[in-house]
Amino acid sequence: MHTVDDYAKFRTAHRDGMTIRQIARNFHVSRRTVRDALASPEPTPYTRTKPPPAPVLGPFTAIIDQVLRDDRDAPPKQRHTAAQLFRRLQDDHGYQGSYPTVRRYVSAHRQNSRPTFIPLAHPPGRRLEADFGHIHVDFPDGRRLVPFLVTVWAYSNAPFVIVLPSERTEAVLHGMVRALEFFDASPREVWWDNPKTVATLILRGRQRLVHPRYAALASHYTFEAKFCLPAQAHEKPDVESTVRAVQRRFATPVPRVASITELNEYLRQRCLDERRRTVRSASGAFVIGDRFAEELAAAARLPRHAFDPCVEHQAVADKYQTVAFDTNRYSVPRPWAFREVTVKGYVDRVVVAAGGQVVAEHARCYEHLQQVLDPMHYLATLERRPAALDHAPVYRDWKPTAALAGLRRELEAKYGLPGGTRQFIRVLQLLGEHPQSRIERAIEACRAGHAISAEAIVQRTRALAAAEVGRTSEIDGSYEATKIPQVSVPPPDLSRFNRLLGGEAPAGPSIET
Repeated sequence: MHTVDDYAKFRTAHRDGMTIRQIARNFHVSRRTVRDALASPEPTPYTRTKPPPAPVLGPFTAIIDQVLRDDRDAPPKQRHTAAQLFRRLQDDHGYQGSYPTVRRYVSAHRQNSRPTFIPLAHPPGRRLEADFGHIHVDFPDGRRLVPFLVTVWAYSNAPFVIVLPSERTEAVLHGMVRALEFFDASPREVWWDNPKTVATLILRGRQRLVHPRYAALASHYTFEAKFCLPAQAHEKPDVESTVRAVQRRFATPVPRVASITELNEYLRQRCLDERRRTVRSASGAFVIGDRFAEELAAAARLPRHAFDPCVEHQAVADKYQTVAFDTNRYSVPRPWAFREVTVKGYVDRVVVAAGGQVVAEHARCYEHLQQVLDPMHYLATLERRPAALDHAPVYRDWKPTAALAGLRRELEAKYGLPGGTRQFIRVLQLLGEHPQSRIERAIEACRAGHAISAEAIVQRTRALAAAEVGRTSEIDGSYEATKIPQVSVPPPDLSRFNRLLGGEAPAGPSIET
């Protein structure tokens, strides 16, 4: 195979007067090669015009073609490889040829059948793409793999990234609300793959059974929920490339942070920095921030109130004053036992509501089969079952303040074990109505007056509460009461009415009949 340098030597010799025959003789090449060099400054690369003969494989090509056609309707991870086809030809059809011959044929077949695409251009403000990815992060307790949600505008490539505790529906809702608030705009369409947390059921074509809460989110922000065809990630290329960019640029080297909050603040700043970056595409170079300004001008404004990013269901509290959410149970106060309530799950908390009010709120637990109990919820039940104060896990793991612990010892020493414990429980019940600091002031006042008892502490606590309310309602001495204006109204002139009573018509215009 001759090189460009060889062709240059042949062309230079011919320029200096040598004939084609002389050049061929001097350089030990054929005259055809010399003529090719004179016709072109560089050799023409060798290309095969016809496939190499495969006489052994020939009778089996129709079988291979049929298998590959059938694979088009099979899931991507369940399609034949060249090695599997080779084994099938040997076992089922008696093929005696080599594996490389089969591999070359399959490769050529798939090369010819690979899809091609038409470049698309999306108008500003129309399309937002969303997807999840994963990165490793170093926290104080060690390295963990955490999921992150990416949303990116298709026209400008402006991104938003947020790390979330899970990929559940409530996490999707939370992330989408934060993304739209970050952009301060809502698109016409939001595109996803087909996660079950968003599209609960894949129907024919692009039809999906959308999760009710995600449908409510789309309705709130007036965008249309769109989904790619299964296994067609190329339909949302912008978010796919942004996921890789987060992994390779935002999270390389591995971030070292103290908390998820710190990590999300870092990612937020990186997203803002991206708006200064220049992107070079087939349509030309552009600054992300410049195009994002066009997105904002064309996109819809956000509604006045944000969407409530939670999933919810109805539940009935059981005899243990708990309701179920996910795989865990959360406590409610005694009055709501055996009653129907609404359980709302957020990414960071679980809220129980009933009758238009919040009756309980807990930090979200992501472990399994756990009980999340608030000691204050069991104060009413504790009065009837005082032994639970020492044996129930909700109180066994509870650490009272030094003031309360000291009060219990005093009451039990004064009134005996059962009676003192009951009196201490009565004081604990005040925590459902009063701040602990007020109760501790009442305890000190009763101790100073040598009247340490539950009833005395209750009365003193209520007195302190009434005094605090009175102080807040007192009017400052410098305040001048608003004066009511004095209006003087003259008495009515009754002479006209007197004349009417006497049959005398009052003076005034007459009416002709």
